[in-house]
Amino acid sequence: MLVWIAVAVLGGAGAVGRLVLDAAVSERAGDAFPLGTLAVNLSGAFALGVLAGAGLAGDALLLAGTALLGSYTTFSTWMLESHRLGEDGEPARMWLNLALPLFTGLAAAALGRAVGGLL
Repeated sequence: MLVWIAVAVLGGAGAVGRLVLDAAVSERAGDAFPLGTLAVNLSGAFALGVLAGAGLAGDALLLAGTALLGSYTTFSTWMLESHRLGEDGEPARMWLNLALPLFTGLAAAALGRAVGGLL
């Protein structure tokens, strides 16, 4: 029961962390391109890579990987922002928003995994 309470608390903390980072980046960068979501997803991919590289398992992985980072990162917002760029007649930005996070996210996860392997 305690683990599931921790899942709820960490899930809430991850969601709040996402909102704070996204807002801070977006406020400074403007809204021409969804850099806030990119920053959130890249940092989350890196952190999850660290956890995987460090060999975290069991309840620790459930809490850190699924609860905290699962609620911190956001696939749905990434897709919604890409769709909106397309709707707004910005196909180049739409395709950039689809490709850039995908490839840089994979690189961030790989780098995180390498760092985690050193721990």
